[in-house]
Amino acid sequence: MSDGNRRTTIRDVAARAGVSPGTVSKALNGTGQISAQTRQRVLAAAAETGFRPNELARSVFERRSYTVGMITTDSFERFSVPVMLGAEDALGAGRISVFLCDSRDDPIREKHYIDVLQGRRVDGFIVTGRSSNIRQPLAVEPGTPVVYALTPSADPIDCSIVVDDAAAGRIAGEHFLRMGRSRVAHITGPEHFDAARERAAGLERALAAAGAQLVAPPFFGGWGEEWGRQAGQMLLRTHPDVDAIYCGSDLLARGVADSLRELGTHVPRDVALIGTDNWEIIATGTRPALTTVDTALTEVGRVAAERLLDAIAGRPHSGVEQVPPRLVLRASTDDSAA
Repeated sequence: MSDGNRRTTIRDVAARAGVSPGTVSKALNGTGQISAQTRQRVLAAAAETGFRPNELARSVFERRSYTVGMITTDSFERFSVPVMLGAEDALGAGRISVFLCDSRDDPIREKHYIDVLQGRRVDGFIVTGRSSNIRQPLAVEPGTPVVYALTPSADPIDCSIVVDDAAAGRIAGEHFLRMGRSRVAHITGPEHFDAARERAAGLERALAAAGAQLVAPPFFGGWGEEWGRQAGQMLLRTHPDVDAIYCGSDLLARGVADSLRELGTHVPRDVALIGTDNWEIIATGTRPALTTVDTALTEVGRVAAERLLDAIAGRPHSGVEQVPPRLVLRASTDDSAA
């Protein structure tokens, strides 16, 4: 133990364990090539001496700030917050803090945040946004680790963690087919969004594999309730025999549910309904509660943070890695509740 009120230092732990201060640092941070036996001896010495790391001294000693910058273009924070929460789950174990900066799609603002964060010597960056459309690489100093989450980099060498949007459409289509529904329609967002096109393609491939097809071309429009209500009414007027609708967002699905109810169409007895995102306040507030495809944004953030930690440790990843979505079942596809 340390003498009097003197704070225990990393050198005290090193002396107790019979190793160098550098080895203590590697053992406590889970880095470096040291044996499991040595790591355990260091951890035991740290516990016996009551060692508590001083974060400032730790950062100076290891030439790291133990901070990460997160740059987002998602002004509404609908998508960046789940990504950040997932990233913090992974980074928190290493006591790494996250600075979240919203560039609001402004290149000048983004450059300002990059300069400020690099002035603070952040260990790396996570870049995210409100869509899965590709973006230009972050203009950082050479050698700075960067990982892209949800919004992939245009440079294929960069590491990008994204949602498997085609799988989202496939999952919805396969669930409709299991229900015995074959008159399927798709209402989604603007066609210039990669996610909208990929989800539509995944849905169409799932139907084609079973010898079915959409009752009409996808209804591309907006992401909100208003377009859902309009498109739902147009769909029912032109294809009154539709028995299932997959929507590219939960907001769209809630708008569709409103239009179906106004037209006297029962969900799910007459038309089964699936949304996308698993935005819980929307999905559970829809009547009936909405079955939806969870795009796993928290998992996207967690994986991105793990890949960034690897890059900081000198083990960078490259290429695009897809995170699989999952179906969350609720009353809008529950035939037993029809």
